[in-house]
Amino acid sequence: MDNQEELFKGVSFSDLMSDVYHNSKRTSRQINQLISQLQPLIRSSSDATIIVPLIKEYLEVSVKNDDHLVKLTAIVQRYISTKQTIVGSDSLLSEEEKKQLQQKIETAKDKLKKDSHK
Repeated sequence: MDNQEELFKGVSFSDLMSDVYHNSKRTSRQINQLISQLQPLIRSSSDATIIVPLIKEYLEVSVKNDDHLVKLTAIVQRYISTKQTIVGSDSLLSEEEKKQLQQKIETAKDKLKKDSHK
């Protein structure tokens, strides 16, 4: 799976990473703009007790949103990595392991035949 393979309708891993980056940057700009707009409104400690919690809420929502996007990205990245590992190899067993398994199967068959003739 490459970065351009579709994860879900119209979204690739590359798109997801781009969204995370751009959302984070946009949110940062919005929060900075909001804070700069609210700062002139704080003229006393009572104003601060009303406005600062609003700013705090905006920051918390932003952080939670970014955390969700980052977690989603990590999950998708693990999925891609696992899929590439499985698809990248011809099979889950090496040739040597296949031979050993085949020998064990043959040995078990022979033993079953001997036991059934007794």
